[in-house]
Amino acid sequence: MTTTRHASAPAAAVFSVGDGLRYGALGAPLAFAALPLYVLLPNHYAAQLGVPLAGLGAVLLGTRALDALVDPWLGRLADRGLARTRRQVMTGAVLAAVLMALGLAALFFPPAGTPGALLAWCAAALVVTCLGYSALGVLHQAWGARLGGTPAVQARIVGWREGLSLAGVLAASVLPALAGIPVMVATCAAGLALALWALAGAPFRPAPPRLRAVAPGASAPADRGDWALPWRVPAFRRLMVVFLLNGVASAIPATLVIFFIRDRLQAPAWEPLFLGSYFAAGALSMPLWVRAVRRQGLLRCWLAGMALNIAAFVWAARLGGGDTAAFAAICLASGAALGADLAIPGALLAGVIGRAGHALRHEGSYFGWWTCANKLNLALAAGLALPALQALGYAPGTRDEAGLASLALVYAAVPCLLKAGAATLLWLHRHHLDRP
Repeated sequence: MTTTRHASAPAAAVFSVGDGLRYGALGAPLAFAALPLYVLLPNHYAAQLGVPLAGLGAVLLGTRALDALVDPWLGRLADRGLARTRRQVMTGAVLAAVLMALGLAALFFPPAGTPGALLAWCAAALVVTCLGYSALGVLHQAWGARLGGTPAVQARIVGWREGLSLAGVLAASVLPALAGIPVMVATCAAGLALALWALAGAPFRPAPPRLRAVAPGASAPADRGDWALPWRVPAFRRLMVVFLLNGVASAIPATLVIFFIRDRLQAPAWEPLFLGSYFAAGALSMPLWVRAVRRQGLLRCWLAGMALNIAAFVWAARLGGGDTAAFAAICLASGAALGADLAIPGALLAGVIGRAGHALRHEGSYFGWWTCANKLNLALAAGLALPALQALGYAPGTRDEAGLASLALVYAAVPCLLKAGAATLLWLHRHHLDRP
């Protein structure tokens, strides 16, 4: 009976707490290959294995860019899979999960070798990990968007996914420091197995076999094999530019935070507390942002989140050794802003898809490009910020004042400028992105 109800058209209208847990659970283990990977990986290979920052930045940029090219294809596969049975979808999800778990283990347990050999191993393991992660991530996002609903309902669906994802981020951020990387990798593998079991009972809404309905005023559906379809929708292009700029602004601090804590603040013992408070604040703020969407709308809430982030994070550029209490406060405030960054953009995209007349047909294509953009955010952050820091005279472990000043500038000031640019563009495009 549950499956029949969830497969029906008004699935989102009956999206209960249990539905949210079953659908959103996959976000937690997926998070182990998202932000924590880019928080932990640079320090792991540079500080512990002696790999040069410039070479590591090039590998992160190249592998992420290469992997991102596959995402639109994965999106087309997701569309085809979601039009079939739940069992077929789950079979593909299990295969992707195995790929991700094996790649993550290889990434953090490389064989002994020269810096060049380690870079090659890192590149290969990254491609495998990201391929499995992308296949699962695109499928998971398209699955949720197909449930439909009002902007507030979609914010709730996305909120469950991203809220549990933040719980995974929190676990992946503190586990290495508290229990070691082997425990982190094992936890991720076990989490994938449990989450897939839960997803098998989550709300599921495949497309009707011969869906022909087109939203009023929307163009006729394009050819199913047309990968460029989302880019012909002006609202998608506008939203993607904002998403990219805002994403790079968030990815730069994520890439550099370990260096900032250990070298600028000289507080490595505080690392679990800083990371934990940031992600915990993001998770706890998620229900508040979802509730605010009902009154203020998606776009205003996202703008408020960006403004809060800038107001809190800009002060990090002025911190120095021993300023632990001030940085903890910044982590809490910017973490609260993170909730808006995670809960709202995906719901805005679902609205764009529906207004374009592509609901229940092309969600995978849209989220394939969306995941591609998210990877480019992280790749650009690593590929530009790390070599720039090296050129400015910073090296891990340095106590040189000029090098530490460069670290503070790139870590805090540059992201705030980028975030302000994203907020400006979002405001200029407000009439195209937040219509009912």
